[in-house]
Amino acid sequence: MRRLPDYLKRNIIDNEQTKTVRRILKTKCLNTVCDGARCPNKNECYGNHTATFLIMGNVCTRNCKYCNISTAKPEPLDKSEPKHIAEAVSELGLKYVVITSVTRDDLPDGGANHFAECIKEIRNLSSDIKIEILTPDFLRKDGALDIIIESQPDVFNHNIETTRNIFKTARPLGDYNRSLEVLKYIKDNSNIKTKSGLMVGLGESFEDIENTLTDLKNVGCDILTIGQYIQPSKQHLEVSKYYTLEEFDELKKLSEKIGLTKYQIGPLVRSSYNAKFLND
Repeated sequence: MRRLPDYLKRNIIDNEQTKTVRRILKTKCLNTVCDGARCPNKNECYGNHTATFLIMGNVCTRNCKYCNISTAKPEPLDKSEPKHIAEAVSELGLKYVVITSVTRDDLPDGGANHFAECIKEIRNLSSDIKIEILTPDFLRKDGALDIIIESQPDVFNHNIETTRNIFKTARPLGDYNRSLEVLKYIKDNSNIKTKSGLMVGLGESFEDIENTLTDLKNVGCDILTIGQYIQPSKQHLEVSKYYTLEEFDELKKLSEKIGLTKYQIGPLVRSSYNAKFLND
């Protein structure tokens, strides 16, 4: 594994706030992508009394080569999870909630109804709470995206993750065009803000990134995130390159040029990092 540059290192934070978040999550039997994906921002977010909920279990039906979440036969859905999510939102005092999931290709709707139930339970708490969901592509299962639209999240996020030429290597069970179609369908059939993101450092060129950002702009993507890929273990894809801070500044300029003007771009940016500030 390549040596991690200093600007990608984060200090460990353990205080009463992080302990409170961990206690609430444990009590409610909830997973977070912060833990599952070994997010470098976990302690900062827990310290700010927030977390990104990971629903429908902690094992995935796909085997993306960059992701730390385990691949295995998933457990049945926990029908009490939406209620527990809402209870955790209340106890944490969240005004902006981000919910993501493992991919559940085994389910008839890909888990769309479970997302909708989580949104419903949170809305029952307060109509003022903003909700962002980060979903898989649902394999274009009949009606799945319509279920999502009917549930009316404030932001719909589906990550493209990487450029077209890297996609099949990184996401062998995904499809680049299908991911674009998901974003386009939400944009064409609702007034929900759409969001997507990608990692850099997997072997893509600047031109490849430009082409992908253009594709996102063409399907009406409202919000963009770009961050540095960090290899979770030796079993995952190797880092081809660590982008410099100056190169991240160049990516900001590129996004502006293409017309994606609402973005977070930087080494440690992840999909849900400081998400509420992009929706203000």
